[in-house]
Amino acid sequence: DLMQFKSVDDLLNFAIGEEEAAAAFYTELSGRMDKPWMVKVFQDFAREELGHKAKLEGIREGRYLEPSKNQVMDLKIAEYLVDIQPRPGMDFTEALILAMKKEKAAFRLYSDLAAATDNPELRDTLTALAQEEARHKLRFELEYDKHVHTDY
Repeated sequence: DLMQFKSVDDLLNFAIGEEEAAAAFYTELSGRMDKPWMVKVFQDFAREELGHKAKLEGIREGRYLEPSKNQVMDLKIAEYLVDIQPRPGMDFTEALILAMKKEKAAFRLYSDLAAATDNPELRDTLTALAQEEARHKLRFELEYDKHVHTDY
């Protein structure tokens, strides 16, 4: 999909939709886990993604954005989508791999959005969101190392 963002609102609406989808994804995964600690890991991530959504909505409502239009136009939506979907019977290892890919895509999205705006306040917020997604990815990598390479 080579669709491009036509405006800042398009871009924010896309990011908000991605956060909603991530929260739903983690909620769904939490319901598939058979160990209480796994359920909690995914529920916690779902809550954090909803927090990101709220921050983005705040930015959108604030209307203080004047990003540099040329750079925004260069962002291609397909670059931030993950091609795997959760499926019935997905095990914890597969769920972690999918989660890592999603967090990496979200990190790239927010990093690129931060680079595409001339507004320092917005850049700081987007950079902070990118860093949170990077921390999520690291957390999943640690879970992966801990539980995939040991007998749980």
